[in-house]
Amino acid sequence: MSISVIHRETCRLCDSRSVELVVKLEPIPLSESYASDSATGASAPRFPVDLYMCSECGHVQQLDIVDSKSLWENYTYYSGEAKGMPEHFEKVAANIRDTYQPSGGSLVVDVGSNDGALLRPFKRAGHRVLGIDPATAIARMASESGIETIPELMSLELAQKIRGEHGAAEVVCMFNAFAHADNLGEVVDAIRALLAPDGVFIFECQYLLDIIDGMLIASIFHEHMSHHSGKALVRFLDRHGLELMKVERVAIQHGSLIGSVQLKGGKRSVDASVGELLALETKRGLDKLATLREFAARVYAQRDRMAALVKKWKQENVSVAGYGAARSGPTLISQLGLGGAIEFIVDDHPQKVNKYSSGDGIQIVPISELCRRMPKYTVILAWVHSAKIIESNKEYLEKGGHFVVLCPETRVVGIEGEVSLNV
Repeated sequence: MSISVIHRETCRLCDSRSVELVVKLEPIPLSESYASDSATGASAPRFPVDLYMCSECGHVQQLDIVDSKSLWENYTYYSGEAKGMPEHFEKVAANIRDTYQPSGGSLVVDVGSNDGALLRPFKRAGHRVLGIDPATAIARMASESGIETIPELMSLELAQKIRGEHGAAEVVCMFNAFAHADNLGEVVDAIRALLAPDGVFIFECQYLLDIIDGMLIASIFHEHMSHHSGKALVRFLDRHGLELMKVERVAIQHGSLIGSVQLKGGKRSVDASVGELLALETKRGLDKLATLREFAARVYAQRDRMAALVKKWKQENVSVAGYGAARSGPTLISQLGLGGAIEFIVDDHPQKVNKYSSGDGIQIVPISELCRRMPKYTVILAWVHSAKIIESNKEYLEKGGHFVVLCPETRVVGIEGEVSLNV
């Protein structure tokens, strides 16, 4: 499959050409892409994920854009199967209904709906629901399970078609997908066209300040084209006839932002949380180039520490595994110098077992192999679930194994707790 990549020259939010490279990273293969043999996996092409900041609006973003077909055609991430996500979406849906009280039977649309996990509680509550997702296989599965899903990218044309066929939406959601579109201006124009006069648009995305404070480099891969902050979003939404009226910082994905948006001039007043967030960002210099360059220096320092640890492992001739064939795997392996160190990856996902990772050609085997093969160290690539993975694999620790946690900093955990790195 031919993969097309373009490098845009302007800011995704404000169209300024004043974009500067702030974090230079190693190119990585596409995530959620697996090969049938090691050689094919190892030869997978790599593409840039460098971070740029707009000096006009402060937006942090990737400017090297992989074509959407390559990103989504063979996507294997299912929201409903991710640890903690169904419960999170249940709470989100209940909170939206309690706060904004959409009328009975009203239309709820989810952009980037994946397997329909967020829409299910709305449907159970009696709302008409409609998903939009370009991952065709996942969209088909969602439709077959009772969540009608359109297998397309969101566009103004599609929004107008939906409004004509289904009516206006009182709620439009975009969870864990608001960072996934290069044409974000058209996407929010489409959402504005779809919203009822008193409708609300609710989005969730990883938050730039949490990425910086938590050293969440694992959140940087090709799908995550934008790394959002409140200040840049307020200006962007205003340009497109929308108003950010409420924000909430949540712990999901180790630090995310939930934003509530209405049509500009809507009946709801702007919550104090918006001003408080903007004040915090000003205090922390979140729109300053120097802040991102300091983050880059910390990333490079962590890479050096991890490289020293990998060198030590090789000198000791110990076995090393990975845990979780996760979307973040290629980023962590590439940015922290783990290439060539990991012998196999354990994961029970049926579409990944006995396949090989993209970029390194590492075999993926069932989790049951962990205690059978007993690598001395197991690097947690599914970083979001580190605590749960450690808790559910006590047998491995009791037998002398060690887990390596990479975010927010590298640490090694054994049966007695944290172990000194000695590097």
